[in-house]
Amino acid sequence: MTTETNTAFEGFKDAFKNIQNLEVPEAAREFVKKSANTAKDRAAEVFAGSERVTAAVENAVTESVTEAGKISRNIQQAIYDDAQAFFAGIDKLASAKSFSEAVEIQSSLLRSRGEVFVSRAKATADYVGQLAANSAKSAQDNFAKVYNKTA
Repeated sequence: MTTETNTAFEGFKDAFKNIQNLEVPEAAREFVKKSANTAKDRAAEVFAGSERVTAAVENAVTESVTEAGKISRNIQQAIYDDAQAFFAGIDKLASAKSFSEAVEIQSSLLRSRGEVFVSRAKATADYVGQLAANSAKSAQDNFAKVYNKTA
C-alpha cells in the first residue's frame, strides 16, 4: 500500500509542478485586468452616488430643522403677542368708567383678537402651502441630482 500511495503522490506532484510552469494566455490576463478595472470604476461610481444621496439627506434634514426652528420661534412670538394683548385688554377694561364702556372695550378687544386669529390662520395656510411646495421642489431637485449622476 505504501508503494501505491507513493506512486499516486508522485503523479500529483508532477501534475502540480507542471501547473506551476503553465503560461496564462495574454487574452486571459487582459480579461482579468479589464474586469478588475471595470469593477473598480463601478465601486467608485457607487461610492460617489452614495455620497450624493448622503448630501441630499443632509440638505433635507438641515432644511427641516431650520424650518422647525422658524415655526417654533413664530409660535413663541404669537404666544407672547397674545399675552401682551391680553394684559393690554385688562388695562383697558380696568380703565372703563361704566358698564357700557366696559362692554364696548370688550367687544373691540374680541373683534381685534378675531382679526388677529383670521390673519394668523391665513398666514399659516400660506406658509404651510409654500413650505410644502418648497419641500416638494427640493426633494425633486435632490432626487434628480442623485438619479442623474448614478444613472
